[in-house]
Amino acid sequence: MAKINIYSTLFCPYCTRAKMLLEQKGMEYNEIRVDVETERRKEMMELSGRSSVPQIFIDDDHIGGCDDLYHLEAQGELDAKLGLD
Repeated sequence: MAKINIYSTLFCPYCTRAKMLLEQKGMEYNEIRVDVETERRKEMMELSGRSSVPQIFIDDDHIGGCDDLYHLEAQGELDAKLGLD
């Protein structure tokens, strides 16, 4: 199974959508709440080059945000990244 980290905030609808897709696929993930652990936002920005949430990493590979995750799903590539195929 893939190791998934999601940098998120509580009131982010894109974070919710991304987590829902992963949950539908039966995936567990580590959620890093940058609104609670504010020092982690700098870490997220250094790792991703982006300041918006969510920022999703699968096995330390930066996927991007919610739209990027759904794009992988639409292209039929997400399951392979998650180790589900």
